[in-house]
Amino acid sequence: MEKTGIERILNFVETFFRQSGSHGLDHTLRVIRLCVEIGNAEGADMQILIPAALFHDVARPLEKETGIRHEEEGARIAEEYLRSNGCDETRIRAIAHAIRSHRYSTGTKPETLEAKVLSDADKLDAMGAIGIARTFMQAGEHGDGIEDANAHIHEKLLNLRDLMYTDTAAAIAEERHGLLQRFAEALEDETISAGNVTEGATFSYLN
Repeated sequence: MEKTGIERILNFVETFFRQSGSHGLDHTLRVIRLCVEIGNAEGADMQILIPAALFHDVARPLEKETGIRHEEEGARIAEEYLRSNGCDETRIRAIAHAIRSHRYSTGTKPETLEAKVLSDADKLDAMGAIGIARTFMQAGEHGDGIEDANAHIHEKLLNLRDLMYTDTAAAIAEERHGLLQRFAEALEDETISAGNVTEGATFSYLN
């Protein structure tokens, strides 16, 4: 059976993810699923949105090695692939824009509905239970500890709810934010800082 264009793109994208991680192929697949849910509700062009979602983190594994921001390199890889497979230039530009603007922290603002949906889906995958799991996975990848992960939750993840572009994503974000908030509060309660670990303890056998 002949593969569809999306299946061919997925097979191509898979070659960039040699191992899993906080930004592995499983993250891309979850973002695609969110894009389908949000995009259908918001009336996005799926012929632009889904290829953009497939390519959005394709260059993430190369970023540390090349020093090139993954959204820029990912857009270039997508443009090259799509052009070589006969995609029209208007669609290529729209897909590349969505990829370049999906990373909210870089300052490039999404201008199209499809770009906004992709940005929302990417942020949503950093929230809720999966966001918590990815935070600690990323901390482990970088050799960081619980305090570093906790700081990431407070400095970034708890701010994402208010950065959604679409109403559909905002509704999903509200629920995921609640779970994040409850986890953050529980973690604060259970975390013992080095400064008070011996508070109230006495050792009669030590001078």
